[in-house]
Amino acid sequence: MATLTLTEKLDQIGARYDELTQQLSTSEAVSDSARFQKIAKQHAELEEIVEKHREYTQIEKDLAGAHQMFLEAEEAEMKQMAHEEEKHLQERKEAVERELKLLLLPKDPNDEKSVIVEIRAGTGGDEAALFAAELFRLGRT
Repeated sequence: MATLTLTEKLDQIGARYDELTQQLSTSEAVSDSARFQKIAKQHAELEEIVEKHREYTQIEKDLAGAHQMFLEAEEAEMKQMAHEEEKHLQERKEAVERELKLLLLPKDPNDEKSVIVEIRAGTGGDEAALFAAELFRLGRT
């Protein structure tokens, strides 16, 4: 079994997202609320990945355009501008690629579950009480 490249995996996710988008607009899905909710949830889970992939693809196109402009520019000022744009886009491309890889990590099945955390000052006097209060405030945001 061949392993998929990042681009192939993202293309598959994009195709699945488009399929789910179409399913959301069908009368069968709208009339069956349980099915509609299931499709809408899957759609929402893929949306951020698909948007990031589209941003990555656009950056690649812009990068190719900036490189072409650099090659075709006759004036030194235009070459400098194109070079700066190319450098900026390359940095952005690397950042978006890192974000995409993080988005593609498998989700923990416990991520959507609730949790109860008890915070007590314990031993340590005023400092422990202040620390517990700070943790409590952080947990409420």
